[in-house]
Amino acid sequence: MVSRTEALKQLTAPGEPFELTEATYWGRRSRVFANAPPTLRDIFEASRSDKPFVVYDNERLTYEEVWTRACQLATYLVEQAGVKHGDCVAISMRNYPEWMIAFCAATSIGAIAVALNAMWQPGEMEFALKDCAPKALIVDGERLQRYRQCTGAPDVPVLACRVQADAGPGVVLLEDIFSEPAVTTMPSAGAAPDDDAIILYTSGSTGNPKGAASSHRNIISALLSWELDAQAGVLTGLIPAPSPDDKPAMMLAVPLFHVTGLHTGFLQSFRAQRRLVCMYRWDVERALELIEAEQVTAFVGTPAITGDLVEAAAKSTRDTSSLRLVGGGGSARAPKQVRDIDARFANAKPGTGWGMTETNAIGVGIAGQDYLDHPESSGRASAVLDLRFVGPDGREVPPGERGELQVRGASIFHGYLNRPDANALTFDGEWMKTGDVAYMDADGFVYIVDRIKDLVIRGGENIGCGGVEAALLEHPDVIEACVYGVPDERLGEEVAATVFSTVPVDDAELRTFLAARIARFAIPRYFHHSREPLPRTATGKIFKRELRAQATERLARSAQ
Repeated sequence: MVSRTEALKQLTAPGEPFELTEATYWGRRSRVFANAPPTLRDIFEASRSDKPFVVYDNERLTYEEVWTRACQLATYLVEQAGVKHGDCVAISMRNYPEWMIAFCAATSIGAIAVALNAMWQPGEMEFALKDCAPKALIVDGERLQRYRQCTGAPDVPVLACRVQADAGPGVVLLEDIFSEPAVTTMPSAGAAPDDDAIILYTSGSTGNPKGAASSHRNIISALLSWELDAQAGVLTGLIPAPSPDDKPAMMLAVPLFHVTGLHTGFLQSFRAQRRLVCMYRWDVERALELIEAEQVTAFVGTPAITGDLVEAAAKSTRDTSSLRLVGGGGSARAPKQVRDIDARFANAKPGTGWGMTETNAIGVGIAGQDYLDHPESSGRASAVLDLRFVGPDGREVPPGERGELQVRGASIFHGYLNRPDANALTFDGEWMKTGDVAYMDADGFVYIVDRIKDLVIRGGENIGCGGVEAALLEHPDVIEACVYGVPDERLGEEVAATVFSTVPVDDAELRTFLAARIARFAIPRYFHHSREPLPRTATGKIFKRELRAQATERLARSAQ
């Protein structure tokens, strides 16, 4: 066996499939894959086959069927909705097959697929639609009802699927488009490698979510980076070599509007010709049933989800021997869960990584024995990225010392839509500031230890504290509000808030008030009501660190 450094050197050498070269785009110099497909459309078209692709309940679609339906929808978008190169097409729905078809259609004609968070309430949905100004909106029945509550949203062509009642005037049903004669050719409009392909909204520390725009090259660099890491894992002996008889199948248990579901689940399946077994929502008993029935080989989820899986598998008689990988992301696993995955599943290895929407999900990764030996680490850097760690004085710190993790390279996003202010704060020349505090050990393993940004990461979902505080302050009786994260064994963190109000306000009233304004996952689980103005630092800011410490201590006492 060889070292990882030597394996990467062999695999990326001139003439090899993963050959790396240098290119300049958007004024950035990066290592890129010399043999990468130019665009996502090239990946989709090259994948056409009669192999099974999407499995959802009793529905099954082959790669060819997904391509055909994407061609039908793309033709409608161009000829009937007037979508042109560079236009946005918004998608808001559960993990239905139609989500994936819509994504393929939009990105194949050079449009930008805008993946809206399906958990958003009407106000959040309305903000994003105004922000991205789509030429078409593709929704499921539930999201159609929310769109109708968006009183100030732009009036755009609406295409819907899985509508239980009358869709109403002006709404085109996807099933009607798919019932037309089959089309196997995409409209001629396409994209260039450095054209934007997606916009994903990510919660910031303050205010409304920001739309992170990434190009075809950004995304494909991430997809090939994972393929390269897998090949390197085989050469180093960390993972077994695939067999020609393997029938890869991955369970999609996380939303497609996040990079974990979109990139590692959906998009990575095309070149691997992998079946994608989709779930409507997370249900651990249903997951075990599907793993057995569909012979699922790969599973990726947040620590809360994989923790559920380990615990339920211990009590279940379901056969999980098909699993080869139990991957993770969104937040760090407890070291015990890493060991439990290895012990519980006969043939599966644990894996995880650190990445962001802005990095297209890659950054550092770790799997197999490396992960068992370094369970607190998020892994080593992707071959197409450079990392540095910067101290408070703006200087790079040496290995072993903590600093802000900053990243540059081929997968780093273009920038935030309509937010030059946020771009100026996020980029330092070619380097992107992640807001995470980390360090690298002597062997290149990275450890994420803290956050600079004011975020709560609940089950892999980034929640901007400022947005929740702003919603609380809309309540007429709330004078001050401070939102923060507190430890939670299952989800990593839970949302908590300390509130100062003029008159008593109970928790139920606040939750009802917030339910109409922010997504359910962002509503605080814990409230503490103060009878006095909240404590402040010498600079006049609310003393969040102290309030968080007090809340954590209260929860620890109540658990005793």
